[in-house]
Amino acid sequence: MAVLALFAAACTAGPAPHAAPPAAARTSAARLSAALPDDPVRMVLPATGAETRWTQGLDVFVRQEARAAAASCAREHGIALPARAPVTFIRYYELPDLDFVARHGLSESAAVPAAGPAATGTGARGGIGDGGGSGESAAVRRCLAEGTGAATALRDTYAALQGRWFDTLVPLRHDPAVLRALRTLPGCLAGHGIRARDENGFFAVADTQEQTAAPDRLPAVERALGSAYADCMRPVEAVREPARLRLRARFLTDHAAEARTVRATLVPSLHRAARQHGLSLVFPAP
Repeated sequence: MAVLALFAAACTAGPAPHAAPPAAARTSAARLSAALPDDPVRMVLPATGAETRWTQGLDVFVRQEARAAAASCAREHGIALPARAPVTFIRYYELPDLDFVARHGLSESAAVPAAGPAATGTGARGGIGDGGGSGESAAVRRCLAEGTGAATALRDTYAALQGRWFDTLVPLRHDPAVLRALRTLPGCLAGHGIRARDENGFFAVADTQEQTAAPDRLPAVERALGSAYADCMRPVEAVREPARLRLRARFLTDHAAEARTVRATLVPSLHRAARQHGLSLVFPAP
């Protein structure tokens, strides 16, 4: 399965920037939306950057389902689960959401709301595993496995189809029209004071600037980098987005039966999980 490029330090660094980017205007924090797409396949098979907001929300919901099912098991057995980092929205930079990036920077997003008590309560009582022995470890492993199983059951309703869709997008990286559009990137970035040979080079420069920025300057650096990236990638997305929409129309024709199943089952299964574990299905919004 193709793995979509998430924001990270790229492995091919371009030359260091010759000047720090100017501070971008301060903006309001990203919001949350509960609005579902008119067609659930847009949540599973995104073709535009804006549609990946639904995909990010779906990803977060499945991870929260895993934690909620594990927490329910832990309460039942009177044990506490290990602390874990908060769940966050993770962007898909192979389908960049340029309007969101321009407004909020490269990595800032809406905060994922805390799950309800049904999803988080793990208060221990007398019973299995008191005292921290091997019995507790076995119980913890069982509960974590139960959470993984619940998330897998939910994800399995769409994961195979989604994986094939992401594979379908890979050849666009080598499409002649896309490559021509990408050749405009170095000149545009130079106009923003950023020297980079390509998109990977830009991410390497961005990583360096973010790592070295003073804490009070980091938000401005993030927004300036996001503004530059969004501006310079718009000609690329002007080519890629229509191509992805055409590919999806063909993909849905070729996988009509699976698409019908997603349309019939995905949203009801999400609502059932939300009711069972006190979860909210929400999406980042500009």
